[in-house]
Parts: sequence; structure tokens; C-alpha cells
Amino acid sequence: MELYFLGTNAGVPTLQRNVTSIALRLLEERRSMWLFDCGEGTQHQILRSSLKMTRLEKIFITHLHGDHIFGLPGLLSSRSAQGATSPVTIYGPKGIKAYIETSLDISQSRVNYSLEVVEHSGGVLFEDSGFRVESALLEHRAESYGYRIVEKDRPGNLDLKRLETYGLKPGPLYGQLKRGESVQTPGGQVVHAADVLLAPKKGRVVTILGDTRPCANIVPLAKDSDLLVHEATFMHELQDIANEYYHSTALQAAEAASEAGVKELMLTHFSSRYKDIEHLQPLLDEAKQVFPNTRLAEDFGLYPVQR
Repeated sequence: MELYFLGTNAGVPTLQRNVTSIALRLLEERRSMWLFDCGEGTQHQILRSSLKMTRLEKIFITHLHGDHIFGLPGLLSSRSAQGATSPVTIYGPKGIKAYIETSLDISQSRVNYSLEVVEHSGGVLFEDSGFRVESALLEHRAESYGYRIVEKDRPGNLDLKRLETYGLKPGPLYGQLKRGESVQTPGGQVVHAADVLLAPKKGRVVTILGDTRPCANIVPLAKDSDLLVHEATFMHELQDIANEYYHSTALQAAEAASEAGVKELMLTHFSSRYKDIEHLQPLLDEAKQVFPNTRLAEDFGLYPVQR
């Protein structure tokens, strides 16, 4: 479970940073990739990365400002041209369906795979045996959402010493026990999975916010996350401007992370006035005063989600 940042700039691309897009790689869990926002040039960033569009399964759009959606039509049509056939589901605020359908229709672009667009107003958007995705409304000039991705707990490892006492050796029976099934030993004894499985592996939680200024829904959505991705468009000395344009400062992001009890904070969505990593350092410094375990996201940065 890894985050790969394809763009970390706010508003417009620069020579140093592209506009917003984040890939969540779930290679071990389901051999797929989920995308959060798709700013202009996202497909070019993917071409320069180790990511594969054939593994794209879901796209979650936080809001409909151009720096978060202008890359969608090109990416979707290019994925089709590359021969991808697996389905893609897009989740986003009301209006995303019309934007995608109109863009593809007017440009006469063909998509040769199943494309489903789900417009939502928050709540639980997706759930299967491995993951649950929840969303909540934030506070921005456009209808903007944050997403909480919850990896469900997985079965623990097999207790090998315990298995030896039953006379069981590695093989198909191990797989059955791992799946929670009961098996029979060569001597006829029934062994239940609960007897030989160690404690479940705790699933990880990632919260990715769209553009927002401080608001009530941030803390409950991010509560106890292993990783929180929060916009930090400005330093706190520009908090009046941040508030006027419905954005957050690095200090405000750190305060939210602290209140939510998250393990790690990742800052992104930086104003173009902070041109390079040297100019971004003060944002990191002010955030760390409140929440020490803070990092700056960088374009093409790969960040494993730690338990």
C-alpha cells in the first residue's frame, strides 16, 4: 500500500511541479491502482513513472476545479488506445459525469472498456472484502470532498509451531486454514483455523483531502489514520489569503493532524510562490512545530503507508 504523487502544485503546473494527482498503489492487496484527482498532464506523469494505466481500477475526484480534473479526458482515451480492457469506476461530485461524457463526446474519443461514473454527496462509496472508502464534504469554493480509505483487517499468519503439534506439513491444507476453513489431519483430527492462526493483521487507513480550509468534517474523517494527506497551499503568515480562497496553511494542516490523532502527515498542493524544495522548507518547519511527523510530498515521490 503506497502513495505515489504525480503532482503537488496548486492551480497551475510549474517547471518543478505538476498539478494535483495521487496514485494509491495496491499491488500486494489487489494488483491495482487507484487515482485521486487527475490534473492536466497526469498521463504524462504516469509515462515518466513506474505506474501502469492497465492497472487503473478507480478514480476518486475531490472537486471539479480544473487543476484536479483537466487530465481526465486524455487519460481515459489514452488508456483505451493502449489496449486496456479492465473496467474503471470514477467517483466524484455532481457534474463529473456530464464533464466526462461531454469531453469524450465532443472530441470523438472512444473508450473501449467499461466506464462507470458515480456522482456522490459523501458517505460510504465502496466496500468489498478488502477495503472500504468513505467520503465527507469539506469547505471550499466548489463542492469538495475528502476520502478515507480503510484496509480491512487480514487474517494473521499461521502458527507454525502449533501446526507441527498436529502433524501438519506445508501444502494445500495450510491454504485452507489461512482462508479460515477447518481441515482434517492424516490421523483424522479436525483442526479449526482459529486454533492455528495468530492475531489478525491490522489494516491501514489513509485519508486524502481535497482543497479545503479548516472545517468540522476533517477530524472525524481523518481520525486515527495511519497517513493523512492534507493541502498546505500557504504558510500561516498568509492565513487571511488562505481563508479567503478556502485553502489551508501548513500550520492548520498540522493542527488537524494532531487533533485527529493520525500517525503521519503529508503536505501537498503548494502555491506556485514556493518554487522549489528550498522555498517549501519553511512550510515543513512550521507544521513540525505542531506535528513533528510531517513530510512534504514531492512529484514522483513514493511513500509506503506504514502501520
